[in-house]
Amino acid sequence: MAPVFTSADTRLSRGVASALSIHPGKAGVYPLPVPRDAFAARGALARVAEQSLDIQYYIWQGDITGYLLFEAAWQAAERGVHVRLLLDDNNTAGLDATIAALDAHANIEVRLYNPLFQRRMRWLNYITDFRRVNRRMHNKSFTVDNTVTVVGGRNIGDDYFAAGHGMAFDDLDVVAVGPVVAEVARSFDLYWNSASAFPASQVLGEVAPDALAQLQGKFAATHANPESAEYLESLLQTPLVTDLCNGDLAMQWVDARLMSDSPAKTLDSETDKDALLLTQLLRTAGDPDAGFDLVSPYFVPMAQGTQDLAALAARGVKVRILTNSLEATDVGAVHAGYSKRRKELLRAGVQLYELKRATAPDGEIPRQASGNSSASLHAKTFQLDGKRIFVGSFNFDPRSAVLNTEMGMVIDSPELAHGLETIFDAKLALLAYEVRLQEDGSIQWIEHTSQGQNVHDTEPGVAWMRRFGVGVLSLLPIDWML
Repeated sequence: MAPVFTSADTRLSRGVASALSIHPGKAGVYPLPVPRDAFAARGALARVAEQSLDIQYYIWQGDITGYLLFEAAWQAAERGVHVRLLLDDNNTAGLDATIAALDAHANIEVRLYNPLFQRRMRWLNYITDFRRVNRRMHNKSFTVDNTVTVVGGRNIGDDYFAAGHGMAFDDLDVVAVGPVVAEVARSFDLYWNSASAFPASQVLGEVAPDALAQLQGKFAATHANPESAEYLESLLQTPLVTDLCNGDLAMQWVDARLMSDSPAKTLDSETDKDALLLTQLLRTAGDPDAGFDLVSPYFVPMAQGTQDLAALAARGVKVRILTNSLEATDVGAVHAGYSKRRKELLRAGVQLYELKRATAPDGEIPRQASGNSSASLHAKTFQLDGKRIFVGSFNFDPRSAVLNTEMGMVIDSPELAHGLETIFDAKLALLAYEVRLQEDGSIQWIEHTSQGQNVHDTEPGVAWMRRFGVGVLSLLPIDWML
């Protein structure tokens, strides 16, 4: 069933109607840099949904926050809300029973994108059908009543909402209302009805007789976990939905456009480069005149991207890039693809920063404090000239450019753009290593601390074996897959 792109009479639509009439044609945008707020926004919006939930994600983990949001979708369906859940199938291992139980609900439809038909030995899919399954849907959106959407870099799971004590990903989403929501809804519908989206029942088969009991048991076990308490409390405490419904949320009213790949890209049938998200981004965002600040966790510029960034620096644009350090990254192969371009970028005048593993004060972008043992950059954003900013799923790497489908918003917001600029200007020194090229051609990592500077002559925070392994990977012809 396709959504209707009209203003339905719901609590959310009534709440934003006045502001939309005051700002015709504009989008209301509200950033979500803090992980717990990002979780609470999704959960609270699901709780207030009256007609529809359209949810699209690359990763949905079967952990505390994952099951709390599964439950929120289930409860919405119990109220009569039509829930459509579109999941990339690459990361659904262990969730077949849960997905089948959700799909069996009369008001929930689940589709698996580019499914892995070998369910038990999933790795066999990459041997027998590599060309297809190597292309994934990386899009992320959460749209409620065709009125409010959450778009950004976060997947669903504890790692993305700073729950527990494992890896935490520093990320960024935005809540949006206005005409851009219809653009997100249309994009969702294209993917939902694409040849790559299979009804879950076709992939998973018949539902087990005790599927509902198992699902309710998962919900109960999640609530019984002491670590879920603070996240359940955040749903009650967040003022976002109340403020949104009352017209009190301090949104920025700006021009915002959705950029999205066609789902045909998954089938290797997207031959028109002008339709690719990267081309749309370059055309829509324009060329910076003074400053370009890029945050990309998986940064693999390749030869052409390196030349383009060098050309910007050559004409006087201040180009600054923040990516993960080797100690912070969760994908060593990607670091190998990036590290071979470092010297060329530095010689051209591009400023490089690599995020440290340590945490910083709560609420800062791109890092927030948590109880987690380590943190890794996951936000995908850039700003141009302090005028506009991109927030979405697109990494500056070949996989995002050519293989996976992506989405995000270009937002004409000096406030958000200056916010990212300020991080580079004032806060990044304590969050990241500054990478410098020495006269002899060697690289140093400058660590700024409250006690002074520490200079590292090798990749800091990692043992020589990890550095050696990344060095070997950098020699392999795998950059096109990164």
